[in-house]
This record gives sequence, structure tokens and C-alpha cells, in this order.
Amino acid sequence: MKNNITINDLQIISLPRIEDRRGNLSVIEKDILPFEFKRVYYLYDVPGGAERGGHAHKNLQQFLIALSGSFDVVLHDGKDETTVALNLPHKGLLIPTGIWRELKNFSSGAVCLVLASDVYLEEDYIRDFNEFLEFKK
Repeated sequence: MKNNITINDLQIISLPRIEDRRGNLSVIEKDILPFEFKRVYYLYDVPGGAERGGHAHKNLQQFLIALSGSFDVVLHDGKDETTVALNLPHKGLLIPTGIWRELKNFSSGAVCLVLASDVYLEEDYIRDFNEFLEFKK
């Protein structure tokens, strides 16, 4: 468990993009992410004004991509906060362990793809912000 990670450790990663008159194609292969992904899921049909996330992970890393539409990712490291707008399907946000995240401002039709470094483990989640602040001390 690394709790000394800060928002300075966040990364925007550009995915390879093959442009073609028939449409573009992007690929996520073995060396693009700094972890082997073990779980893939996506968020869609998020109602206007709804928020997702609202937690941190003790060990899990995630890579988020706006496959369609846009949304904001509000990130907090226990001291500082930043917001990253995702709206390009060939650029994603790498969120390391120990970062609180909230997903907001979903556009109509937005789809958020998430690649995670591990399977779902409830014990890896910190779902209370005050507990998160304690974890970061």
C-alpha cells in the first residue's frame, strides 16, 4: 500500500491511433499501461447530474478513457485536488493507488471505459473521504 502518491503522479497516456477514411482505431496492448489489466468495465447511460466514483483504492490502479462524449474526473491526494476533463477516445487517465476520484459532468451519451489492475475486491476500496484522509497520513 503506497499512501505517498500525489496528484503529480497522475498521467495522461496517448493511445496509438490509426487514422483511416473509414474511421479511426486505437489499441491498448501490453506495453501501453504500467500494469497488466485484470478487469475491464464501462459506465454508460449516466443520468444528468449523477456522479460516479467517490472512493479511492489501496492497491488498485485504473486507466479511464472517454470512449464517447465527455466527463470530468475530480482527483484528490489528501492535500491537493485537480480536475481532468476526458473527452478524447485516444487519450486516457492513469490513476495510481491512493487517489480519491469522483466522476462528474457526464455529457449525454458518454461512455467511460475503465481498465483495472485487479479484479473487484471490496477490501481494496476506501469509500469514506475522512477514512481516506487518515489513510494518507
